[in-house]
Amino acid sequence: MAYEVLVLDVDGTLMRTDKTISKKTIDAIVDLQQSGVKVAIASGRCTAGILPTARMIRLDEFGGYIVSYNGGCISNCQTGEIIYNINLPEGIVQEIYEFSKKEKTGIMTYHGNDIIAENDADQYIQIDAKGCGIDIHVVEDFGKEVVYPVNKCLLTGDPDYMAGVEPRAAAAFEGRLSVYRSEDFYVEMMPLGIDKAYGLSRLLDRLGYSRKQMICCGDGFNDISMIEYAGVGVAMANASEEVRAKADYIAPHCDEDGLVDVIKKYF
Repeated sequence: MAYEVLVLDVDGTLMRTDKTISKKTIDAIVDLQQSGVKVAIASGRCTAGILPTARMIRLDEFGGYIVSYNGGCISNCQTGEIIYNINLPEGIVQEIYEFSKKEKTGIMTYHGNDIIAENDADQYIQIDAKGCGIDIHVVEDFGKEVVYPVNKCLLTGDPDYMAGVEPRAAAAFEGRLSVYRSEDFYVEMMPLGIDKAYGLSRLLDRLGYSRKQMICCGDGFNDISMIEYAGVGVAMANASEEVRAKADYIAPHCDEDGLVDVIKKYF
């Protein structure tokens, strides 16, 4: 099988634990693109938060793709063209906000190049802001002020507590939203049916390839859908046991140039 598409998660996959990308990894990905293979980044981050990383591996030069918001938006990194975009149903943000208040979780979304939240001191919101390199815009009443279209909302909180919030949120919004954890401390509130696998299916339609021609690499809970969907699903050695159990291949740790191993093995 000739593999034509390589899809990469960011944190814990493309990036090392210190949030850098090794020169060895960058060079391998650039060489792969020069050979004609399409590379895409698939992340829960907003598009603006992925762009700097995408440019580091030169997606903007080779016409690579950004699949942001866990599959809710697809864009061409070279042209900026939006290939696909979907938002939360109209009016549901207020319900999500009320649910977050009931559960005593943090809540955030994205608008423009900012994170929107009521509390910029929330450590988990700060993690995303720092990782994406974007600012937190504080609002007084999230439920009343977020009246514009958004791709998703995130509930935040202590990992042990959020493990219980996830099934309660899934039950409360059953049939209306897709609900899943991306990190231990994040519960994603997504449009129904949207995840990384769905977003990548739309990208493959655009490219004219089958999923058997795609390799997906990740380490997080939100990577499971694309790992299962891909022709070859790769989990990094640093992924949780649950994620590794879904993979066709376990690559070395993200701190050990695991993606270089994948490229050498399959391309």
